[in-house]
Amino acid sequence: MVFADAPLVVFVVGLAVAILLLVRLKLPAFLGLIISTFVVGLISPQIPYGDVASEAATAFGDTLASVGIPILMAAIIGKTMLESGAAERIIRAFTALTGEEHGEYALFGSGFVLAIPVFFANVFYLLAPLARSMRARVGHSYTLFIVVICAAAATTHVFVPPTPGPLAVAGEINANLGTTILVGLMIGAPTATLSGLVYGKFISRRVDIPLRDAMGTTTEEVEEISQQSADLLPGVFEASLPILLAIVLVGAQTVTSTFFSSGPVVSLFSVLGDPNFALTVAAMVSATTFYRIKSLDREAWSDELTDALKEGGNIAAIVAAGGAFGGMLAAAGVGEYIAGALQEVGLGLLITAWIIAAAVRIAQGSATVAMLTTAGIVAPLTGQLTVNPAYLVMVIGAGGNILSWYNDGGFWIITEIGGLTQAETLKTWTVVTTLISIFGLVFTLAFSQVLPLT
Repeated sequence: MVFADAPLVVFVVGLAVAILLLVRLKLPAFLGLIISTFVVGLISPQIPYGDVASEAATAFGDTLASVGIPILMAAIIGKTMLESGAAERIIRAFTALTGEEHGEYALFGSGFVLAIPVFFANVFYLLAPLARSMRARVGHSYTLFIVVICAAAATTHVFVPPTPGPLAVAGEINANLGTTILVGLMIGAPTATLSGLVYGKFISRRVDIPLRDAMGTTTEEVEEISQQSADLLPGVFEASLPILLAIVLVGAQTVTSTFFSSGPVVSLFSVLGDPNFALTVAAMVSATTFYRIKSLDREAWSDELTDALKEGGNIAAIVAAGGAFGGMLAAAGVGEYIAGALQEVGLGLLITAWIIAAAVRIAQGSATVAMLTTAGIVAPLTGQLTVNPAYLVMVIGAGGNILSWYNDGGFWIITEIGGLTQAETLKTWTVVTTLISIFGLVFTLAFSQVLPLT
Protein backbone atom coordinates (compact mmCIF):
# COMPACT_ATOMS: atom_id res chain seq x y z
CA MET A 1 0.00 0.00 0.00
CA VAL A 2 2.17 2.81 -1.29
CA PHE A 3 0.34 6.02 -2.09
CA ALA A 4 0.78 9.74 -1.54
CA ASP A 5 -1.32 9.99 1.60
CA ALA A 6 0.09 6.90 3.33
CA PRO A 7 1.73 8.86 6.22
CA LEU A 8 -1.60 10.49 7.03
CA VAL A 9 -3.34 7.10 7.09
CA VAL A 10 -0.57 5.74 9.32
CA PHE A 11 -1.02 8.64 11.72
CA VAL A 12 -4.80 8.17 11.96
CA VAL A 13 -4.50 4.41 12.49
CA GLY A 14 -1.74 4.86 15.07
CA LEU A 15 -3.84 7.39 16.96
CA ALA A 16 -6.90 5.12 16.87
CA VAL A 17 -4.93 2.09 18.11
CA ALA A 18 -3.34 4.06 20.96
CA ILE A 19 -6.72 5.35 22.11
CA LEU A 20 -8.28 1.88 21.85
CA LEU A 21 -5.54 0.20 23.88
CA LEU A 22 -4.97 2.88 26.49
CA VAL A 23 -8.44 4.34 26.95
CA ARG A 24 -10.91 1.64 25.93
CA LEU A 25 -9.06 -1.56 26.87
CA LYS A 26 -7.08 0.14 29.67
CA LEU A 27 -3.87 -1.76 29.00
CA PRO A 28 -0.87 -0.72 31.10
CA ALA A 29 0.65 2.36 29.51
CA PHE A 30 3.91 0.65 28.59
CA LEU A 31 2.20 -2.23 26.77
CA GLY A 32 -0.31 -0.02 24.99
CA LEU A 33 2.39 2.32 23.71
CA ILE A 34 4.75 -0.44 22.56
CA ILE A 35 1.95 -2.26 20.71
CA SER A 36 0.89 1.01 19.07
CA THR A 37 4.51 1.57 18.05
CA PHE A 38 4.70 -1.80 16.31
CA VAL A 39 1.34 -1.26 14.58
CA VAL A 40 2.57 2.04 13.12
CA GLY A 41 5.77 0.39 11.90
CA LEU A 42 3.99 -2.58 10.34
CA ILE A 43 1.49 -0.53 8.31
CA SER A 44 3.94 2.16 7.19
CA PRO A 45 5.22 1.77 3.60
CA GLN A 46 8.29 3.81 4.50
CA ILE A 47 9.58 1.32 7.07
CA PRO A 48 10.72 -2.09 5.75
CA TYR A 49 9.17 -4.98 7.68
CA GLY A 50 12.59 -6.23 8.65
CA ASP A 51 13.41 -2.89 10.28
CA VAL A 52 10.24 -2.44 12.34
CA ALA A 53 11.49 -4.13 15.50
CA SER A 54 14.91 -2.49 15.39
CA GLU A 55 13.36 0.92 14.66
CA ALA A 56 11.13 0.54 17.71
CA ALA A 57 14.04 -0.55 19.88
CA THR A 58 16.21 2.31 18.64
CA ALA A 59 13.54 4.95 19.30
CA PHE A 60 12.90 3.42 22.73
CA GLY A 61 16.62 3.37 23.50
CA ASP A 62 17.20 6.93 22.29
CA THR A 63 14.46 8.22 24.58
CA LEU A 64 15.66 6.13 27.50
CA ALA A 65 19.21 7.39 26.97
CA SER A 66 18.04 10.99 27.31
CA VAL A 67 15.63 10.57 30.24
CA GLY A 68 16.55 7.30 31.98
CA ILE A 69 19.13 8.50 34.51
CA PRO A 70 17.34 11.83 35.22
CA ILE A 71 14.06 10.02 35.92
CA LEU A 72 15.74 7.49 38.21
CA MET A 73 17.51 10.27 40.08
CA ALA A 74 14.26 12.25 40.19
CA ALA A 75 12.63 9.24 41.86
CA ILE A 76 15.26 9.36 44.60
CA ILE A 77 14.94 13.15 44.92
CA GLY A 78 11.16 12.94 45.11
CA LYS A 79 11.07 10.22 47.74
CA THR A 80 13.87 11.55 49.93
CA MET A 81 12.82 15.22 49.79
CA LEU A 82 9.29 14.28 50.79
CA GLU A 83 10.12 11.77 53.51
CA SER A 84 12.96 13.79 55.05
CA GLY A 85 10.66 16.80 55.30
CA ALA A 86 12.86 18.87 52.96
CA ALA A 87 9.95 19.56 50.58
CA GLU A 88 7.76 20.48 53.54
CA ARG A 89 10.43 22.87 54.85
CA ILE A 90 10.65 24.65 51.48
CA ILE A 91 6.86 24.91 51.29
CA ARG A 92 6.73 26.48 54.75
CA ALA A 93 9.31 29.04 53.63
CA PHE A 94 7.21 29.79 50.52
CA THR A 95 3.96 30.14 52.43
CA ALA A 96 5.62 32.40 55.00
CA LEU A 97 6.02 34.87 52.12
CA THR A 98 2.82 34.28 50.14
CA GLY A 99 0.44 32.94 52.78
CA GLU A 100 -0.88 29.39 52.69
CA GLU A 101 -3.81 30.38 50.49
CA HIS A 102 -1.54 31.72 47.75
CA GLY A 103 1.23 29.14 47.54
CA GLU A 104 0.56 28.68 43.83
CA TYR A 105 2.31 31.99 43.13
CA ALA A 106 5.57 30.68 44.59
CA LEU A 107 5.36 27.50 42.49
CA PHE A 108 4.45 29.53 39.40
CA GLY A 109 7.37 31.93 39.79
CA SER A 110 9.80 29.10 40.48
CA GLY A 111 8.73 27.19 37.38
CA PHE A 112 8.91 30.25 35.13
CA VAL A 113 12.44 31.21 36.19
CA LEU A 114 13.97 27.75 36.57
CA ALA A 115 12.92 26.58 33.09
CA ILE A 116 14.86 29.37 31.35
CA PRO A 117 18.24 27.62 31.69
CA VAL A 118 16.93 24.09 32.31
CA PHE A 119 14.82 21.61 30.32
CA PHE A 120 11.15 21.50 31.35
CA ALA A 121 11.26 17.87 32.49
CA ASN A 122 14.11 18.53 34.91
CA VAL A 123 12.20 21.45 36.45
CA PHE A 124 9.14 19.26 36.93
CA TYR A 125 11.24 16.53 38.57
CA LEU A 126 12.42 19.08 41.13
CA LEU A 127 9.13 20.90 41.76
CA ALA A 128 6.73 17.92 41.80
CA PRO A 129 7.67 17.00 45.40
CA LEU A 130 6.94 20.60 46.42
CA ALA A 131 3.49 20.45 44.81
CA ARG A 132 2.73 17.22 46.70
CA SER A 133 3.94 18.69 49.97
CA MET A 134 1.94 21.89 49.37
CA ARG A 135 -1.20 19.80 48.75
CA ALA A 136 -0.64 17.85 51.96
CA ARG A 137 -0.18 21.07 53.91
CA VAL A 138 -3.20 23.05 52.66
CA GLY A 139 -5.47 20.07 51.95
CA HIS A 140 -6.67 21.17 48.51
CA SER A 141 -5.75 22.65 45.11
CA TYR A 142 -3.35 19.95 43.87
CA THR A 143 -4.81 20.49 40.40
CA LEU A 144 -3.90 24.17 40.60
CA PHE A 145 -0.37 23.47 41.85
CA ILE A 146 0.34 21.01 39.02
CA VAL A 147 -1.10 23.36 36.38
CA VAL A 148 0.88 26.44 37.47
CA ILE A 149 4.17 24.52 37.53
CA CYS A 150 3.50 23.01 34.11
CA ALA A 151 2.34 26.25 32.50
CA ALA A 152 5.16 28.38 33.84
CA ALA A 153 7.94 25.92 33.02
CA ALA A 154 6.56 24.87 29.63
CA THR A 155 6.16 28.49 28.52
CA THR A 156 9.76 29.54 29.07
CA HIS A 157 10.87 26.15 27.71
CA VAL A 158 9.61 27.07 24.23
CA PHE A 159 9.96 30.88 24.26
CA VAL A 160 13.05 31.99 26.15
CA PRO A 161 16.68 31.14 25.24
CA PRO A 162 19.06 29.78 26.37
CA THR A 163 16.60 26.87 26.68
CA PRO A 164 17.81 24.64 23.80
CA GLY A 165 14.67 24.72 21.61
CA PRO A 166 14.28 28.48 21.09
CA LEU A 167 18.06 28.88 21.16
CA ALA A 168 18.44 26.51 18.20
CA VAL A 169 15.55 28.12 16.30
CA ALA A 170 17.00 31.60 16.84
CA GLY A 171 20.31 30.38 15.43
CA GLU A 172 18.62 28.74 12.43
CA ILE A 173 16.78 31.90 11.36
CA ASN A 174 19.52 34.35 12.45
CA ALA A 175 17.49 36.09 15.15
CA ASN A 176 19.45 38.23 17.60
CA LEU A 177 19.80 36.27 20.86
CA GLY A 178 19.35 39.24 23.20
CA THR A 179 16.25 40.45 21.36
CA THR A 180 14.84 36.91 21.34
CA ILE A 181 15.27 36.63 25.11
CA LEU A 182 13.51 39.96 25.71
CA VAL A 183 10.68 39.15 23.30
CA GLY A 184 10.38 35.67 24.83
CA LEU A 185 9.91 37.16 28.30
CA MET A 186 7.47 39.72 26.94
CA ILE A 187 5.35 37.05 25.22
CA GLY A 188 5.90 34.40 27.89
CA ALA A 189 4.74 36.35 30.95
CA PRO A 190 1.10 36.95 29.90
CA THR A 191 0.93 33.57 28.18
CA ALA A 192 2.02 31.69 31.30
CA THR A 193 -0.27 33.77 33.51
CA LEU A 194 -3.38 32.97 31.47
CA SER A 195 -2.44 29.34 30.82
CA GLY A 196 -1.31 28.68 34.38
CA LEU A 197 -2.81 30.90 37.05
CA VAL A 198 -6.09 31.74 35.29
CA TYR A 199 -6.77 28.32 33.76
CA GLY A 200 -5.41 26.59 36.86
CA LYS A 201 -7.96 28.32 39.10
CA PHE A 202 -10.70 27.57 36.57
CA ILE A 203 -9.97 23.85 36.23
CA SER A 204 -9.21 23.29 39.93
CA ARG A 205 -12.81 24.24 40.74
CA ARG A 206 -14.01 21.52 38.37
CA VAL A 207 -11.39 18.76 38.63
CA ASP A 208 -10.14 17.84 42.11
CA ILE A 209 -7.06 15.65 41.68
CA PRO A 210 -6.42 13.77 44.92
CA LEU A 211 -3.00 13.18 46.41
CA ARG A 212 -2.03 9.62 45.49
CA ASP A 213 0.89 7.36 46.29
CA ALA A 214 3.68 8.24 43.87
CA MET A 215 7.46 8.26 43.61
CA GLY A 216 7.77 5.59 46.31
CA THR A 217 5.98 7.70 48.95
CA THR A 218 2.48 7.11 50.29
CA THR A 219 -0.14 9.79 50.80
CA GLU A 220 -0.21 9.04 54.51
CA GLU A 221 3.53 9.66 54.83
CA VAL A 222 3.32 13.01 53.06
CA GLU A 223 0.36 14.14 55.18
CA GLU A 224 2.05 13.03 58.40
CA ILE A 225 5.19 15.02 57.57
CA SER A 226 3.08 18.11 56.84
CA GLN A 227 2.04 18.11 60.51
CA GLN A 228 5.53 17.71 61.95
CA SER A 229 7.16 20.32 64.16
CA ALA A 230 9.69 22.56 62.40
CA ASP A 231 12.32 21.28 64.84
CA LEU A 232 12.13 17.85 63.17
CA LEU A 233 12.65 19.20 59.65
CA PRO A 234 15.93 20.11 57.92
CA GLY A 235 16.89 23.79 57.63
CA VAL A 236 15.85 25.81 54.60
CA PHE A 237 19.32 25.78 53.03
CA GLU A 238 19.85 22.04 53.50
CA ALA A 239 16.32 21.34 52.24
CA SER A 240 16.83 23.52 49.14
CA LEU A 241 20.36 22.35 48.36
CA PRO A 242 19.41 19.52 45.94
CA ILE A 243 17.32 21.92 43.84
CA LEU A 244 19.92 24.69 44.00
CA LEU A 245 22.75 22.36 42.96
CA ALA A 246 20.83 20.92 40.01
CA ILE A 247 19.74 24.32 38.72
CA VAL A 248 23.15 25.98 39.18
CA LEU A 249 25.06 23.13 37.51
CA VAL A 250 22.68 22.72 34.55
CA GLY A 251 22.26 26.48 34.19
CA ALA A 252 26.02 27.03 34.19
CA GLN A 253 26.41 24.44 31.45
CA THR A 254 23.73 26.14 29.36
CA VAL A 255 25.22 29.62 29.81
CA THR A 256 28.85 28.62 29.16
CA SER A 257 28.00 26.57 26.07
CA THR A 258 25.83 29.40 24.72
CA PHE A 259 28.20 32.33 25.20
CA PHE A 260 31.64 30.66 24.97
CA SER A 261 32.87 28.50 22.11
CA SER A 262 35.50 26.51 24.00
CA GLY A 263 37.85 26.50 26.95
CA PRO A 264 38.38 24.67 30.24
CA VAL A 265 35.28 26.18 31.87
CA VAL A 266 33.09 25.02 28.98
CA SER A 267 34.62 21.54 29.19
CA LEU A 268 34.17 21.39 32.96
CA PHE A 269 30.51 22.36 32.93
CA SER A 270 29.79 20.13 29.95
CA VAL A 271 30.26 17.32 32.48
CA LEU A 272 29.06 18.94 35.71
CA GLY A 273 26.05 20.52 34.04
CA ASP A 274 24.89 17.48 32.11
CA PRO A 275 21.45 16.58 33.59
CA ASN A 276 22.58 12.98 34.09
CA PHE A 277 25.43 14.16 36.33
CA ALA A 278 23.73 17.16 37.94
CA LEU A 279 20.64 15.22 38.99
CA THR A 280 22.79 12.40 40.32
CA VAL A 281 24.60 14.92 42.56
CA ALA A 282 21.25 16.39 43.64
CA ALA A 283 19.86 12.93 44.38
CA MET A 284 22.80 11.96 46.58
CA VAL A 285 22.62 15.25 48.51
CA SER A 286 18.90 14.72 49.08
CA ALA A 287 19.46 11.09 50.05
CA THR A 288 22.11 12.16 52.57
CA THR A 289 19.66 14.55 54.23
CA PHE A 290 17.10 11.74 54.29
CA TYR A 291 19.66 9.41 55.93
CA ARG A 292 20.48 12.01 58.59
CA ILE A 293 16.93 13.05 59.42
CA LYS A 294 15.54 9.51 59.56
CA SER A 295 18.55 8.10 61.48
CA LEU A 296 18.54 4.99 59.31
CA ASP A 297 21.16 2.28 59.29
CA ARG A 298 22.97 1.76 55.98
CA GLU A 299 20.97 -1.31 54.97
CA ALA A 300 17.59 0.34 55.61
CA TRP A 301 18.75 3.46 53.75
CA SER A 302 19.81 1.34 50.78
CA ASP A 303 16.45 -0.47 50.76
CA GLU A 304 14.57 2.84 50.72
CA LEU A 305 16.60 4.11 47.77
CA THR A 306 16.06 0.81 45.94
CA ASP A 307 12.29 1.21 46.37
CA ALA A 308 12.53 4.65 44.80
CA LEU A 309 14.55 3.30 41.88
CA LYS A 310 11.96 0.56 41.24
CA GLU A 311 9.27 3.24 40.94
CA GLY A 312 11.54 5.36 38.75
CA GLY A 313 12.32 2.41 36.47
CA ASN A 314 8.64 1.89 35.72
CA ILE A 315 8.22 5.58 34.92
CA ALA A 316 11.32 5.62 32.71
CA ALA A 317 10.02 2.61 30.76
CA ILE A 318 6.65 4.30 30.13
CA VAL A 319 8.26 7.58 29.04
CA ALA A 320 10.63 5.71 26.70
CA ALA A 321 7.68 3.81 25.22
CA GLY A 322 5.97 7.13 24.52
CA GLY A 323 9.18 8.27 22.83
CA ALA A 324 9.24 5.08 20.76
CA PHE A 325 5.66 5.71 19.59
CA GLY A 326 6.54 9.25 18.54
CA GLY A 327 9.79 8.08 16.96
CA MET A 328 8.02 5.45 14.87
CA LEU A 329 5.52 8.05 13.64
CA ALA A 330 8.46 10.24 12.65
CA ALA A 331 10.14 7.32 10.85
CA ALA A 332 6.88 6.72 9.00
CA GLY A 333 7.25 10.20 7.52
CA VAL A 334 4.21 11.67 9.25
CA GLY A 335 5.92 14.90 10.30
CA GLU A 336 7.55 15.47 6.91
CA TYR A 337 4.28 14.80 5.10
CA ILE A 338 2.31 17.28 7.18
CA ALA A 339 5.02 19.94 7.06
CA GLY A 340 5.28 19.63 3.28
CA ALA A 341 1.51 19.81 2.83
CA LEU A 342 1.32 23.01 4.86
CA GLN A 343 4.35 24.74 3.37
CA GLU A 344 2.37 26.31 0.54
CA VAL A 345 -0.76 27.21 2.49
CA GLY A 346 -0.53 30.84 1.42
CA LEU A 347 -1.02 32.51 4.80
CA GLY A 348 1.34 35.04 6.35
CA LEU A 349 4.70 33.63 7.40
CA LEU A 350 4.06 33.91 11.15
CA ILE A 351 0.75 32.03 10.98
CA THR A 352 2.07 29.49 8.47
CA ALA A 353 5.07 28.73 10.70
CA TRP A 354 2.76 28.25 13.70
CA ILE A 355 0.52 25.85 11.76
CA ILE A 356 3.46 23.79 10.50
CA ALA A 357 5.03 23.53 13.96
CA ALA A 358 1.68 22.62 15.54
CA ALA A 359 0.94 19.94 12.98
CA VAL A 360 4.39 18.35 13.28
CA ARG A 361 4.17 18.43 17.09
CA ILE A 362 0.78 16.68 17.13
CA ALA A 363 2.01 14.10 14.64
CA GLN A 364 5.28 13.05 16.25
CA GLY A 365 5.21 14.32 19.84
CA SER A 366 8.44 16.23 20.42
CA ALA A 367 8.18 20.00 20.80
CA THR A 368 11.90 20.46 20.08
CA VAL A 369 11.75 18.35 16.89
CA ALA A 370 8.68 20.27 15.72
CA MET A 371 10.45 23.57 16.30
CA LEU A 372 13.65 22.55 14.51
CA THR A 373 11.73 21.00 11.59
CA THR A 374 9.72 24.19 11.13
CA ALA A 375 12.76 26.43 11.47
CA GLY A 376 14.47 24.53 8.66
CA ILE A 377 11.43 24.97 6.42
CA VAL A 378 10.87 28.70 7.00
CA ALA A 379 14.49 29.87 7.38
CA PRO A 380 14.86 30.65 3.64
CA LEU A 381 11.67 32.74 3.81
CA THR A 382 12.69 35.14 6.61
CA GLY A 383 13.31 37.87 4.03
CA GLN A 384 9.52 38.17 3.77
CA LEU A 385 9.26 39.30 7.39
CA THR A 386 8.24 42.88 8.11
CA VAL A 387 8.89 42.38 11.86
CA ASN A 388 11.87 41.26 13.92
CA PRO A 389 12.82 37.58 13.38
CA ALA A 390 12.46 37.04 17.14
CA TYR A 391 8.70 36.99 16.58
CA LEU A 392 9.15 34.09 14.17
CA VAL A 393 10.98 32.21 16.93
CA MET A 394 7.94 32.83 19.17
CA VAL A 395 5.32 31.46 16.78
CA ILE A 396 7.44 28.40 16.06
CA GLY A 397 7.81 27.78 19.79
CA ALA A 398 4.09 28.33 20.35
CA GLY A 399 3.09 25.94 17.57
CA GLY A 400 5.58 23.34 18.70
CA ASN A 401 4.06 23.28 22.19
CA ILE A 402 0.48 22.43 21.24
CA LEU A 403 -1.56 19.39 22.36
CA SER A 404 0.87 17.14 24.21
CA TRP A 405 -0.68 13.67 24.15
CA TYR A 406 0.27 9.98 24.17
CA ASN A 407 3.20 10.25 21.74
CA ASP A 408 4.98 12.86 23.90
CA GLY A 409 7.25 11.69 26.70
CA GLY A 410 6.31 14.81 28.66
CA PHE A 411 2.72 13.59 28.90
CA TRP A 412 3.85 10.45 30.68
CA ILE A 413 6.27 12.31 32.94
CA ILE A 414 3.40 14.49 34.22
CA THR A 415 1.11 11.46 34.58
CA GLU A 416 3.50 9.17 36.42
CA ILE A 417 5.56 11.57 38.53
CA GLY A 418 2.58 13.79 39.36
CA GLY A 419 0.40 10.81 40.29
CA LEU A 420 -2.34 11.69 37.76
CA THR A 421 -4.64 9.49 35.71
CA GLN A 422 -4.47 9.78 31.92
CA ALA A 423 -7.82 11.60 31.91
CA GLU A 424 -6.56 14.09 34.51
CA THR A 425 -3.41 14.73 32.48
CA LEU A 426 -5.49 15.38 29.37
CA LYS A 427 -7.63 17.90 31.28
CA THR A 428 -4.64 19.68 32.78
CA TRP A 429 -1.32 19.25 30.96
CA THR A 430 -2.73 18.69 27.46
CA VAL A 431 -5.05 21.69 27.75
CA VAL A 432 -2.27 23.83 29.23
CA THR A 433 0.10 23.09 26.34
CA THR A 434 -2.65 23.99 23.89
CA LEU A 435 -3.46 27.24 25.70
CA ILE A 436 0.22 28.18 25.71
CA SER A 437 0.28 27.59 21.96
CA ILE A 438 -2.83 29.67 21.25
CA PHE A 439 -2.09 32.53 23.63
CA GLY A 440 1.53 32.55 22.45
CA LEU A 441 0.39 33.03 18.87
CA VAL A 442 -2.13 35.74 19.80
CA PHE A 443 0.32 37.73 21.90
CA THR A 444 3.05 37.38 19.28
CA LEU A 445 0.80 38.71 16.52
CA ALA A 446 -0.38 41.56 18.74
CA PHE A 447 3.09 42.63 19.95
CA SER A 448 4.56 42.31 16.46
CA GLN A 449 2.03 44.87 15.21
CA VAL A 450 2.48 47.29 18.11
CA LEU A 451 6.25 46.83 18.51
CA PRO A 452 7.71 45.37 15.29
CA LEU A 453 11.34 46.04 16.38
CA THR A 454 12.52 46.35 12.79
